[in-house]
Amino acid sequence: MAAGSAALLLSLLGALGLSDPGPLEDVVIERYYIPKVCLREAQMGDFIRYHYNGTFKDGKKFDSSYDRGATVAGVVGVGRLITGMDRGLQGMCVNERRHLIVPPHLGYGSIGVAGLIPPDATLYFDVVMLDIWNKDDKLQITTLAKPEHCNRTVENSDFVRYHYNGTLLDGTPFDSSYSKDSTYDTYVGTGWLIKGMDQGLQGVCIGERRRVVVPPHLAYGENGVGNKIPGSAVLIFDVHIIDFHNPDDPVEIETVHRPEGCNVTTRDRDFIRYHYNCSLLDGTRLFSSHDYEKPQEVTLGANKVIEGLNSGLLGMCVGERRVLIVPPHLGHGESGARGVPGSAVLRFEVELISLEEGVPEGYLFIWHGDPPENLFEQMDLNKDGQIPADEFSTFIKTQVAEGKGRLMPSSDPEKVIADMFGNQDRNQDGRITAEELKLKSDEDREKVHEEL
Repeated sequence: MAAGSAALLLSLLGALGLSDPGPLEDVVIERYYIPKVCLREAQMGDFIRYHYNGTFKDGKKFDSSYDRGATVAGVVGVGRLITGMDRGLQGMCVNERRHLIVPPHLGYGSIGVAGLIPPDATLYFDVVMLDIWNKDDKLQITTLAKPEHCNRTVENSDFVRYHYNGTLLDGTPFDSSYSKDSTYDTYVGTGWLIKGMDQGLQGVCIGERRRVVVPPHLAYGENGVGNKIPGSAVLIFDVHIIDFHNPDDPVEIETVHRPEGCNVTTRDRDFIRYHYNCSLLDGTRLFSSHDYEKPQEVTLGANKVIEGLNSGLLGMCVGERRVLIVPPHLGHGESGARGVPGSAVLRFEVELISLEEGVPEGYLFIWHGDPPENLFEQMDLNKDGQIPADEFSTFIKTQVAEGKGRLMPSSDPEKVIADMFGNQDRNQDGRITAEELKLKSDEDREKVHEEL
């Protein structure tokens, strides 16, 4: 309704008074609450959703959407409502409240409605507008905050973790991930979301905040869902993107510092010491080796750390610093871990402190050249025909000290030697005999022969 017409009707209302309007030629409109912000007014052909109470002049109620526990939804200005309501609802804003006085000829006329509205009745309506949309409406996306640096945006088939608040157009909340203390995690563009959110999350950055206004035909349609989203409801989502990834993503490696003259780099089976800080992509701090007295220690390729971290630590020099971005399928997966949310992308800042060359998988000790001839005799230091644990330990340590071989690197070399002795002491009597002593290469050949 045009502003001039509204003013004319308001003037008429003031002259006649709401209590006794007398014979009316048109609907009388009192806009007794107008929101400070009105982004849209109901126009002819719009779909609207509203609540109302209907009474007669004496205040007796003849109908109420509140009593039915459901809003009224329909198209305004196309004759589906009584003429007085069709005219009185046009030009309303969401959350606006109006008193309408509808004369009989714009209501139910001289016939009325049997048992409900007598003939020639003037009708009084108290209306609040809740929703306005049109079948031609498209998704509305407003960027509320965007990071300064955005190297990648969400595409179809990406997996997104985000927080959201969901409200109806009148501000009524219907859902929130914050109230569940957990992000909403889902694939985008694969049909897991309503169409409007599938579209609304496209092209978003990590850390970005958006408002997505979804018309009903891109949301839950005429039927709504549950008891919080009515049929034909426009939905507003305020979203905050925490992280996203694609199932095909590798580990991202950024070298922050690499020392000059770097000739030796880490490989699988090497024993390393490193410092790290681990966080989520939104900056939430998870873990740090700096919280402890010494760096983290690990043998690479021994399944002691998540796959993505192991990959990111390969090829490093001592003193090198890197930033690693580890997708969840190379991290802690959909289930997460203690302190790590499910499906979380992890950010590691790592610095390699030390490196000890490893041994092949399955070996505890390897020779740098050929093993000594008459190995048992050389290991039997007191020549009594048997090798106790102390003789075995002394011999191995001597080989390491003279550079003739190396132990599997470990923070506890004594345990490695003890494990070696236990492997050779086959009858577990505390001594190794000549028949028991075998090199691992000989053992492997014997196993192949047995299999053949």
